[in-house]
Amino acid sequence: MPMPPLSSNAPHPEEFVSSLARGLAVIEAFGNGQEALTLSEVARRADISRAAARRLLRTLVTLGYSAFDGKNFSLRPRVLALGFAYLSSVSVWDVARPFLEELVRDTGESGSAAVLDGTDIVHVIRMPSARRLMSITVKVGDRLPAHASAMGRVLLAALPKADLDAYFARARLDAITRLTVTDPRALRKILAGVRAQGWAEVDGELDIGLRAMAAPVTSRDGQVVGAIALSTLSSAKESRRGATHPLLAPLQRCAKSIEDAAARLPRLPAR
Repeated sequence: MPMPPLSSNAPHPEEFVSSLARGLAVIEAFGNGQEALTLSEVARRADISRAAARRLLRTLVTLGYSAFDGKNFSLRPRVLALGFAYLSSVSVWDVARPFLEELVRDTGESGSAAVLDGTDIVHVIRMPSARRLMSITVKVGDRLPAHASAMGRVLLAALPKADLDAYFARARLDAITRLTVTDPRALRKILAGVRAQGWAEVDGELDIGLRAMAAPVTSRDGQVVGAIALSTLSSAKESRRGATHPLLAPLQRCAKSIEDAAARLPRLPAR
């Protein structure tokens, strides 16, 4: 018999475990600064019968998640393992989102985060500005060719030589606009510069009139796990480009904030 889909929060009767739900409600009853509770208080807060609360509390005591002093029940440090189980499963992009939201709010430009998948980048966060910058609409999960995007170049520049050679062996360097770099030798030279300076800038290669600045996001062991970017409208009057562009410094600070916050977690997978 096939399993029902797990995409909905609505419980399926065949899969919903009432006893587990009641057990979690008992643990949550100790929130809001309540260090110790009587049996009756736990039953009332968890909205279950005293008999059910007694069985669940005794189970938690036996498993080491709770303690009983003869009158009151309290949680023991082992319950922290449940919280760390969540923290260790948090994606780098869960950590990144509030920092990227702040960056978008402060700059008024569109923000994105992406990872490399084959010859494309895949957007894992997308926060458009109030202005329409691109002729196409990009959302989470959408793919763009890595060679023509700032985030793609940051991610390609971080690849080991063998992996980068493999990329060039299979990638189609199509001209997305008349400005797109399609020559492999020219692109390799650009990537070498990105690797040396630690950021990338693309102007009009993905969409005419669109400029993007991208910076890498690294794990605690120094591995590039993704990239973040700000996109803005190009302007012929704009003389500040590259390292002097006003968006680069806040973008790099955002990447550093993400990395610092990520380093404080027990483990940080990029997914």
